[in-house]
Amino acid sequence: MITGFALIFVILITFSYFNKPSQSEIDAAKRQSDSIVQVEAENARQTDLKAKESEAILKAKLSGATTDSTGKSQANSELKSLYGVFSEAVKGTEHFITLENNLMKIKVSNKGGKIYSVELKGYKRFNGEPLVLFEGDKNRFGLNFFSQNKSIQTDQFYFVPSVTDTVIMVSGAAVSKGKEGREKFNKEGNTGAKSLTMRLDASNGVLVEYTYSLKHNSFMVGFDIHTAGLKNVMGANSNYINFAWTMELPRQEKVSKFGEDNYATSYFKYFKDEVDKIAPTKSETKPLTTKVEWVSFKTLFFSSALIATDKAFLNGQVSTKKRDKDPSFVSDMSADLTIPLDNSGSETFPARFYFGPNQYNTLKQYDIKLEEELSLGWTVIGWVNKYIIIPAFDFLRRYIGNFGLIILLLTIYVKLIVAPFTYKSYISQAKMRLLKPEIEEIQKKFGEDKKMESQQAVMALYKKAGVNPMGGCLPMLFQMPILVAMFYFFPISIELRQQSFLWAHDLSSFDSIATLPFEIPWYGNHVSLFCLLMTATNILYVKYNNEMSSAGTQQMPGMKTMMYMMPVMFLFIFNSYASGLSLYYFLSLVFTFVQMFIFKKLINEDAIHAQLKAKQKMPVTKSKFQTRLEEMSKQRNVPQKKK
Repeated sequence: MITGFALIFVILITFSYFNKPSQSEIDAAKRQSDSIVQVEAENARQTDLKAKESEAILKAKLSGATTDSTGKSQANSELKSLYGVFSEAVKGTEHFITLENNLMKIKVSNKGGKIYSVELKGYKRFNGEPLVLFEGDKNRFGLNFFSQNKSIQTDQFYFVPSVTDTVIMVSGAAVSKGKEGREKFNKEGNTGAKSLTMRLDASNGVLVEYTYSLKHNSFMVGFDIHTAGLKNVMGANSNYINFAWTMELPRQEKVSKFGEDNYATSYFKYFKDEVDKIAPTKSETKPLTTKVEWVSFKTLFFSSALIATDKAFLNGQVSTKKRDKDPSFVSDMSADLTIPLDNSGSETFPARFYFGPNQYNTLKQYDIKLEEELSLGWTVIGWVNKYIIIPAFDFLRRYIGNFGLIILLLTIYVKLIVAPFTYKSYISQAKMRLLKPEIEEIQKKFGEDKKMESQQAVMALYKKAGVNPMGGCLPMLFQMPILVAMFYFFPISIELRQQSFLWAHDLSSFDSIATLPFEIPWYGNHVSLFCLLMTATNILYVKYNNEMSSAGTQQMPGMKTMMYMMPVMFLFIFNSYASGLSLYYFLSLVFTFVQMFIFKKLINEDAIHAQLKAKQKMPVTKSKFQTRLEEMSKQRNVPQKKK
């Protein structure tokens, strides 16, 4: 366990060191960030000016003050000069239609035909308010193209809904715990489905339609984009239109050094290729020069993704701008994607939105690599999480509602898996401990002046007794993937979100039992009790391990001090991490003590000592490889005969 914690610490420090940007990179990132801010500010200013201009025209030309036919005719003429064939669609009043199933409420506005807000029913914000992924002008999307030399942005126009209802409810069979959002449940015939079409009709066969469809028990929203006659107003050579999507991501979790801000970013998947992302710590705009299957705006526990269903977006760009000190928003995301047009004149681009939790099996079921948004660790670590930890965790939560108990059972499960390795490690330590008197005798015989001869004699003793001095460490190395996998798994597990256990109100965040009037570097301004318990238990284990480990061997200078320093370092590192992680490590250390006690009772050290003595009396059997090396050495030393 100590080796495991040491390696985790080395991994953390190494990762931080090699990912630390240079000063030139920091300056370049700042210049780029400032540039992005300026461009976005200018774009926003131009958009606002255009919107205000349109609004002023409408108020002045179409209000009761302009009742004569000449005035109205002039107003319509000016609107047509601004919007061409779409000028009539700029007139209207905003109203909403709600699409709702058992998992979420989707409010659609007739202005822009866009999704106005998404509320996830089964979740709350950190302060207890309803969890709304976005709302109002914080989410904007629409098609952008040129029509008759006029810039058309469809989010400025009023669409006509296909229904007169204000609420469209999708119903279905009751969903049992653990099957929320699972498509397999729907395929079993337990679902209903409904749709809503929003139409922007410019007359003369020119139109844009968005069709939203929603099934029971699903976080997916169908989003088919249908156009007709656009080439009549865009030009025959036009073979694409742009889809622009911007979103300000609200803060859903309490502020934490290792929390939401460390995970919020844009992900995207290239067509029939890998998933990529903007680094979560950066504000950056990234060009997408080849086809793209999906783009996702992701926070720690939730995602909003736009997915091309059959075709792919031709290219585009994504952008993330961090808002680190903003108490209300985490970051600003945007995507500008290119949709292909053919020569048919009437065509449909099938797509869909995912609005939901970052839960591994929920994302994986769609088979489009959405689950790769989750940071489960590099290759081997990711395999451990996917095939060992997550299946066990999901199985337990189907039957147990207390997540503290689930973590306890998960700890026992993991300990049983690694028990054979722990047992071998204990046996190896016992053998080394039993050889202590003989090792001390050898060291006394050669003294301090002949350390090389002393080490050779000790190694010869190990060989005769059949003891591998690394036997206590190697089994521990096999446990490392599980220890590191847990480090990745707990902070991103949405199942732990807002789940309480004992004094911890949220196992996905730190369990603060006291707030300090000042902030300690690396540590923070709060006290996490599970982290303190883990640290205290770790120190006790270090003390026990030093007493019971390979006595008689010389340690590197300062190694013992380093062993005691590591738990203190972990206290600083884990104080702001998920309390579920500290709870797991604490329980793991406790069960390590229990295992050691059981092994001590089961193992007969006198019998082991007798075996070691018997082996020392037996002739040493050389391996074939060792025999071959000795023969080669003899041949090299035999003098060559003169011819």
